[in-house]
Amino acid sequence: MAALLRSTRFLKFSPLGLLQIVGTRRTGPPLSRLCSGSIGVGRTGVLTQSQRPSVDIASSYVWPCAAGCVRNYAVATEKKDEPSVAVRSKQAQHFDWALAKLDSSVRRTGRITKTLHLRIFHDICRTGYPSGNQALLLLRSCGSLLPEMSLDERTELAHRVWEKLQELGAQYDVSHYNALLKVYLQNEFKFSPNDFLGKMETANIQPNRVTYQRLIAAYCQNGDIEGASTILGFMKSKDLPITEAVFNALVTGHSRAGDIESAKNILSVMRGAGIDPGPDTFVSLLNAYAEKGDMDSLKKTLEEAENADSSLMDRDIMEVIFTLARAGHQQHIPEIVERLRHERGYIPDAMNLCLSLITQGHDDTAFLILKTFPSLQSDDINSDLANLGNFFLRHCVNMDTPLEKICHYCKELHNNNMHTSPLTFTLSCALEAKKTDLSLQLMKTMKEQNLPIRPHYFWPLLTQNTKDKNAAGVVEVIKGMQALDVTPDLDTISSYILPVFNSIEVARQTLKDAGISLESEGFVTSEIRFMATSNLAQLYTLLSDPSHPSIDLVNFRSSLIQGFRKSDDVENMVKITKLLYQDERYSKTGNNPADTVSYFLYNLIDSMSESTLHAQEDKLRNYFNQLKAQNIFLTENIYRGIRNLLQAKHVPELIKDVIVLVDPNDRVSVGPISTAPHPSGLDGKVPFLEAKLAELKAENQPLASVLKQIIQVLSAEENLQRALELKQQYEDEMSMGAYAVLINLCCRHNNVEEALNLKREMSRQDSSVGLDASKYIALVKVLIKNSRVEEATDILKEMKEKDVALNDSHVTMLFHALNAAVPKGGPVVQRLQETIFTLGLAKPSANLCAPLVSAYLDSNDLSGALDAALDCQKRYGHLPRIHDIVVILVEKGDTELLQKAMDMVSQERGEMTMLYDLFFAFLQTGRYREARKIIETPGLRARPGRLQWYAEKCISNQQMEVLEQMVDMTSKLFECDRDEMYCYLLRLCKETNDWQKAEAVWTKIQEENIIPRERTLRMLADVLKSNGQEVPFEVPETWYEQAANTQQVKPETAHRAAENGPQYQMRLLALCKKGKATEAFRMLKEADKKGVTLGPASYDHVIRALLAGGALKDATAVKDIAQSRLPGFQLSDTANSLLVVTQSKLGQTKDALETLKSMLQQDHVPSQLAITRLVQALSSQGDVAAITDVQSCLESLGTSLNLSTMLFTNNKALAHIKQGDLDSAVEILEEVYTSPDNKSPSMGFVFRKVLEENNDKAIDKLSAMAERLANHFACCRPATDLFLNLLKLGKVEEAKFMLARVNGLAEQKDALVSFVARASQRPGQVDKIKTLHNLIPDFVEKEVLYPYMMKCHVMDKDLASAKALYERMQEEGLVVDELSLKRLAVLYRTQGETAPFPEPSESFKFYAEKLKEKTAKVQDGEQST
Repeated sequence: MAALLRSTRFLKFSPLGLLQIVGTRRTGPPLSRLCSGSIGVGRTGVLTQSQRPSVDIASSYVWPCAAGCVRNYAVATEKKDEPSVAVRSKQAQHFDWALAKLDSSVRRTGRITKTLHLRIFHDICRTGYPSGNQALLLLRSCGSLLPEMSLDERTELAHRVWEKLQELGAQYDVSHYNALLKVYLQNEFKFSPNDFLGKMETANIQPNRVTYQRLIAAYCQNGDIEGASTILGFMKSKDLPITEAVFNALVTGHSRAGDIESAKNILSVMRGAGIDPGPDTFVSLLNAYAEKGDMDSLKKTLEEAENADSSLMDRDIMEVIFTLARAGHQQHIPEIVERLRHERGYIPDAMNLCLSLITQGHDDTAFLILKTFPSLQSDDINSDLANLGNFFLRHCVNMDTPLEKICHYCKELHNNNMHTSPLTFTLSCALEAKKTDLSLQLMKTMKEQNLPIRPHYFWPLLTQNTKDKNAAGVVEVIKGMQALDVTPDLDTISSYILPVFNSIEVARQTLKDAGISLESEGFVTSEIRFMATSNLAQLYTLLSDPSHPSIDLVNFRSSLIQGFRKSDDVENMVKITKLLYQDERYSKTGNNPADTVSYFLYNLIDSMSESTLHAQEDKLRNYFNQLKAQNIFLTENIYRGIRNLLQAKHVPELIKDVIVLVDPNDRVSVGPISTAPHPSGLDGKVPFLEAKLAELKAENQPLASVLKQIIQVLSAEENLQRALELKQQYEDEMSMGAYAVLINLCCRHNNVEEALNLKREMSRQDSSVGLDASKYIALVKVLIKNSRVEEATDILKEMKEKDVALNDSHVTMLFHALNAAVPKGGPVVQRLQETIFTLGLAKPSANLCAPLVSAYLDSNDLSGALDAALDCQKRYGHLPRIHDIVVILVEKGDTELLQKAMDMVSQERGEMTMLYDLFFAFLQTGRYREARKIIETPGLRARPGRLQWYAEKCISNQQMEVLEQMVDMTSKLFECDRDEMYCYLLRLCKETNDWQKAEAVWTKIQEENIIPRERTLRMLADVLKSNGQEVPFEVPETWYEQAANTQQVKPETAHRAAENGPQYQMRLLALCKKGKATEAFRMLKEADKKGVTLGPASYDHVIRALLAGGALKDATAVKDIAQSRLPGFQLSDTANSLLVVTQSKLGQTKDALETLKSMLQQDHVPSQLAITRLVQALSSQGDVAAITDVQSCLESLGTSLNLSTMLFTNNKALAHIKQGDLDSAVEILEEVYTSPDNKSPSMGFVFRKVLEENNDKAIDKLSAMAERLANHFACCRPATDLFLNLLKLGKVEEAKFMLARVNGLAEQKDALVSFVARASQRPGQVDKIKTLHNLIPDFVEKEVLYPYMMKCHVMDKDLASAKALYERMQEEGLVVDELSLKRLAVLYRTQGETAPFPEPSESFKFYAEKLKEKTAKVQDGEQST
């Protein structure tokens, strides 16, 4: 042996180097932690430190058919076409991303979860071209970094990765085979090293020194010294150095061969070869003694290691403990545990040891280690880490540890103040893992210990049974609930029990036979909900029963709305509505049933989409008419809301049917003639005008003008009957204008016969006079709807004869008229379309051609739709709805028609247009792989117009994923404006108020090395600022920001310069921009005294400046001056918005609401801030109806204000709370968070308000809701909002309680880091950040946390704390980032001291951007864990 090793030289080898192998192109951030994370990872790169005892080797996993054992894993991949430069670039980016994810996980916890590994694996597979780096990364992660997986599961995963990536074309080299060998060693997978080596050589893969070392380790792992000697011979023949790792393997090999003395003598051989045994060698020998249970030799070796200055770390001792446990020598473990020194990083290492022990079935030993955690030694029951045993209990559940043991561990944890609620947490883990028997047994145990059992605990047990329609399984669970004295609540019955049964009768009978009570309020309500969505007749019978208990409509309103929308049973709809209108049992105590029904009708219309309203127009009209017959009325306020909804959804024809439901007490009086002056609004106008009409008739004066006014007023009130009566009474006095108004009113009421009669009468009086374009088109539309196509065609011809001019809005009306013909079929639409184009009323356009295609699409005639589109292309040069046609063809897989469509598009529009049409269709249908292939077609160029069209479509439909995919796929598209593409993404981020996504877009912009335009930067800054986030770049200034910095003008010069209007205007503008509103007001009054008339912009700027300062009285005075000087003066949108803000702040909500409505009536657009302040003011007064009114007004605005998605929901909830109606507040909030399209919006504003007002009832109710959403709907946003608000207000104990109750709260990394970032922007917040860190120590890396704390100290000018933090960072071995150093250096300088380090030379902006990029990467890694 000595001769064999004669020329060896010590070569320190570490697996750290494996991640950046010399001579390869694998570069990137080092993954050092990946190879030093968890117990059992071989630090030498050759031998795992967690060895199986020799007694187990015989029963190890035997690899059948050794000759072919590595067939699937040792064959070199065939060379495939090399990926393009773009693909290689994408691979590099994805490798860095995956590397950061895994690196972050290992650095924080020393391990990788199976979920994270599989996620990265699937992501890499989806790219289609896995790189060698990615394959290497995944293979190396299939070993001891997965302590929660058994050894055979790890090996199976490694084989799966190898096969899949090989199938996708990954090119394997020697490093991949070495990685596979390392995984085999760590997972103790038995294989034939000789066969493995032979396969490598057959595949023309030359083994290197690492290969031989690991093959030696494989032999030694099985105690095969002869095999190891063979490999040593190979190494000698190739003149390869023998390293310490080989010696360590030989120690293990001799030990497992039963020759412990030879194992011990290896150390002497090493010294003779000039290599001093290191810590790894001593650990190998310690493991050898541990396998034998030889404690005397083990302790002697420990002393020898100490004397040799080979300091053993806690991690080394833990490996010895692991070996003792696996060898069955648990009696010696306590003695070794005492040698643990609890070094820095002890807890994650100990956690991984516990997980590995539990996985191997040594949970008692794992519990012994758990009790040594330093943080659990404290007697303080409120210790910040009091629930650190969560990981232990969860893994016990996952590994099917017996219930008796789990209960014993829970009792120990609780008695030792190590966990506040171990049984409850264990139950949540069992439910999450869908372990039904264990869950029920745990609940029984909890019941015996008088712990509460909630109905929602059973939801996970019911979920699968509900999906499978397994009624027997559901009944068994309910019996289990009853055995535990738990009554199913409303949500349980509605969502998990009744849906299993085919009918309510079957449900009743089955549950009754099973001995389950049907008398609970929850069952009654659920029964109503079930019937509401399935059988309205049965529901009416049930509700009308006098013996039926009282129940608030709120509890089943959503279900009833759903039932009304689905059903055509108008008769029972009316009966149910009447019952609810009259019966107080279905309204809250103190609420008027009529008001309840009014709100129900509003919600019914609000829940319907535009297409649904159009489709059910006749049903709703019949429904409203029957409600009128039953004397069911609405309040005027609700009517206005419904009217706004109908107008916004383009169904104004229903307004006339709704207005008749308005309560007569709220409608215009039709009583005796009023003697009051002329009314200013519509109220009272009809009686006044009728009285005036009677007076004129008595005086034999002309009546036409007044008669027209009356008809106009009646038209506004939709009172067709009275208008026709007046027309009949004063027919001789009817003017052409009156006829026109009346015809339009008939069209809105779909009274086609009367409209035609009036048109004929009008023509008889004067055939030369015609209607205006909008009224003509309205008449055409109503004729089409009533299948009077011939008359409609005649009207179109008359429009041509009278030379009626059409503008763009009229062309849009023609489009809607043609759309009304879509249900009549393609031939009808084609005839009308040809008439319009032939007469020249409008030029052919894609929009006007679209209804023809729509007619065929609605009848599912795809061939007809395609032919119609192609005919339009040939005749008019337009391809209407080709995108929709192609999308449907792709969805249906109709390749024949698709080919026909694409051939025609290619022929008529060119191949590039055809490719874009296919690209967009694949995107729309989610076929991203096919879309990528299309957009990567060689020679394809960017078409900005097409890309903009589809981007706008995505923005309007809020399709974030599709838009992201398009932006990503076009990254290499020739001549593609990348800034423009990212601008589309930012616009959608702004629409959805998604600052996290916007921040991710900013990162991508930097990754692509794009120089963004100022517009893009401002848009990104707006999104970040509106959400309280720090803007990581300098926002470009606008012109007025620069104007504020112009040179100062001396007073005397200013006086001379203000002698005329233009000079006054310039000076006023400068003062306003500088915020000197009072000076501007004085100057304006001075100008007014001198008789100087300024431009409207000057007055408006001064008003805006005054309102910004809250000076409402002065602003009103300026407005009066402006109106006296300029009679037509009106406030700008900005000034009006500031007026709304000021009035709202002063509590003048009625005035503010009137100002807003006045703006909307004048087609002015209010600002986001104005709406927000008004709604908040209304909520503080508890005015829910007014908030609803504001929301309705804005929905009819037709433009997006980028309002917070929760603005109205949060403030309605606060308004309900103000009224004391907590149930309604909870209902509307829960509806948001339990909806399928929930995006977890924030309700922090609600929590902040109720906490500031110390409303304990509301806090209890809302916190219960937040806990329920978190624990049973996996929606932690409300709980996180409450937790952070408690921290902000210093309610630390309440925050701790919330943290204990909601298990997932500590995992909300994004929200917690965002809280820290916001807190660091204000002075005096560092204590809150420290409190958060104490409560959740691992929520963020210290490299991210400490810079924020440094920022706080600098902002507080607290040099002492800043110094202490800097010293702490140095002690902990952290690299202090340059931005923190810059801040600290400036603080030293301002305090008159010298910094003990050189001040970084670059600007704050430079270092801020650098830190931002680093932080983003770390946070990205955090999100994956």
